Amino acid sequence: MPIPNLTIIGESINDSVPATNKLFEANDLAGLKELAKSQDIGGAGYIDVNVGPRPAAFLAQMVREVQGVTTKPISIDTPDPVMAEAALKAYDRARAGGKLPVLNSIAQTRREMFKLTKVMPFMPILLASERLEQGVGQPNHTAAEVHQTARELVAEAAQYGIPVEHCIIDPAISPIGADSDGRFQCLMGAIRLIHGDPALKGVHMSVGLSNFSVMLPPKRADGSPTKGPLESAFLTMAVPLGMDHVIGSVKRKYELLPPDHPAMLCLSDCLKLEGFDVIMRVQEYYSS
Repeated sequence: MPIPNLTIIGESINDSVPATNKLFEANDLAGLKELAKSQDIGGAGYIDVNVGPRPAAFLAQMVREVQGVTTKPISIDTPDPVMAEAALKAYDRARAGGKLPVLNSIAQTRREMFKLTKVMPFMPILLASERLEQGVGQPNHTAAEVHQTARELVAEAAQYGIPVEHCIIDPAISPIGADSDGRFQCLMGAIRLIHGDPALKGVHMSVGLSNFSVMLPPKRADGSPTKGPLESAFLTMAVPLGMDHVIGSVKRKYELLPPDHPAMLCLSDCLKLEGFDVIMRVQEYYSS
């Protein structure tokens, strides 16, 4: 069955996508706008815009171009405060029906981006997978560390007038096919802690869902798809715990799966296994 109340942030206008990179290199604005329209029609709640390491003026132009063909709000996707500021100034909130843009993403290592609320209010994606420790960025390795960083980022957002209901926490998702160090267990543990924390009531959560199945073959040995079912299995586990946004593809059929679905059995086993046994279990899944 389809997943109710799951908002898809359309991922296609991203410089890291080879086909999109070609459009950027060719300055094919018509092709880029077609991507925006197709994602709108496909059901995206937001249109992500990531132009890579290009000038801030170009990102601002892309925001205007995309808003010229869709009324869906924009997810401004850049770690650069200068680029983010230019994009926020270009964003037409009225064109999006008054909806705030998303700003992806703010981390403790680039907390100065909170100050951009002076340009325009926005919904921040808060990167909880890394923390600032004695002035140095450090990766979070445990669910408790991810949860604590999420709490601190939401508290800091409040200091800039951003309510918890406008915050989107990204606990970070890793490729399940290469998970020999317990990242999936960490992710699910962090989601549970965030969901159960009264201080974070009303917060949203999101991940870059395509990262979960990267490097996996598109089809299983029996000819059935590999990636979509594994992504749906993750969502079946995570949506009841507050995962209500994903940066993903409108071409994928995300759905809630029954407990006995092979992808569900695979991920359930992965939560119990350690080290390379997780990788072997995923290989068993797509080889059968």
